Amino acid sequence: MNLSQGRPYLAIPGPSVMPDRVLGAMHRAAPNIYEGPLHDLTARIFTDLRRVARTSAHVAIYIVNGHGAWEAANANLFSRGDRALVASTGQFGLSWANSVRRMGVEVEVLDFGRSVKADAGQIEAALRQDREGRIKAVLMTQTDTASTVRNDVAEVRAAIDAAGHPALLAVDCIASLGCDPFLMDEWGADVAVAASQKGLMVPPGLGFVWFSDKALAACKGSDLRTPYWDWEPRAFAEEYWQHFCGTAPTHHLFGLGEALTMILDEEGLANVWARHDRLARSVWAAVDAWGVGGDIALNVAAPDQRGTSVTAVRFGGGAGGRLRGWCQELAGVTLGIPLGMAQSNEPAYGDYLRIGHMGHVNAHMVLGVLSVIEAGMTALSVSHGPGALDAAAAVIAGA
Repeated sequence: MNLSQGRPYLAIPGPSVMPDRVLGAMHRAAPNIYEGPLHDLTARIFTDLRRVARTSAHVAIYIVNGHGAWEAANANLFSRGDRALVASTGQFGLSWANSVRRMGVEVEVLDFGRSVKADAGQIEAALRQDREGRIKAVLMTQTDTASTVRNDVAEVRAAIDAAGHPALLAVDCIASLGCDPFLMDEWGADVAVAASQKGLMVPPGLGFVWFSDKALAACKGSDLRTPYWDWEPRAFAEEYWQHFCGTAPTHHLFGLGEALTMILDEEGLANVWARHDRLARSVWAAVDAWGVGGDIALNVAAPDQRGTSVTAVRFGGGAGGRLRGWCQELAGVTLGIPLGMAQSNEPAYGDYLRIGHMGHVNAHMVLGVLSVIEAGMTALSVSHGPGALDAAAAVIAGA
């Protein structure tokens, strides 16, 4: 029997579930872009973007997805022939490295695999070997959306300082901002990159780059910068249109303003972080229980190295792929593909799936996804341990 009728649930790691209030805020006629309320809203958004990243840094907004936000950061950070050190813990670390490389920057990748955080000691050692100071910046993801590894930003900053190296620290927060704590100023990040479609609960289409005074000064002469990517007019606009290098993304701004109000002024950022932590731990408890007596395991073994926005799970024997199909086709729940864990033509591709629990997500949504996955395992005769739903419920209950 097909039980997928009714409202479908997209439990993937972005685009995330959008609040009805955000959709409602966007459902309006086009505004006057030359003066008035839109300008006031935009000024508030710039302030609130600093609040959500816990920073006093400058902010540039781009009409792009996350890859475009990378390119914006790349274009301002580097000149042709500069060198970048990339600490990779999954597909998106490697993808950012490739983005930089294709723009003419020399890239050294420290690949830490797909299941543990970046080793700050190795980063420090690589910087000490760069005696000429050619490395312009260290690039890292806070949470890699594919592997779901969460890195320690402050630890990497400390490694740069211990090496006595002038490299800037640039952090991809696309999968973590508004989910995991990110303290840009306290942790010493010089540049941060994020996008609208994950923890910020807005449709894809906006990318954000925060940059410190240090980064602004260090990157003044970057020759990869073009009129569109230049962060200075966007951050220090003398006329409103310069914030966006043309027409403003009006309806995205309406949605973003509403989302930031919900995050910062109603729920509160600390509570948002705590909610994501509790929901993530409920997922982890369920997977741990399923793994008793079955070939099921969390991709990241250490709890303090897991992002709270998304969880990657291995279901051996191709069960991950079969489960994704069953959950979507027969139960109306779409789970994330195993991005970067294996090639789509390899048998191991069917062993993984990702559960998104970011943004506008609550207890019954997460418990519902876990229940559907368990129903799918039962229907498909996938061996799994008992008590997973009880374990998840106990975490939700605070036990």
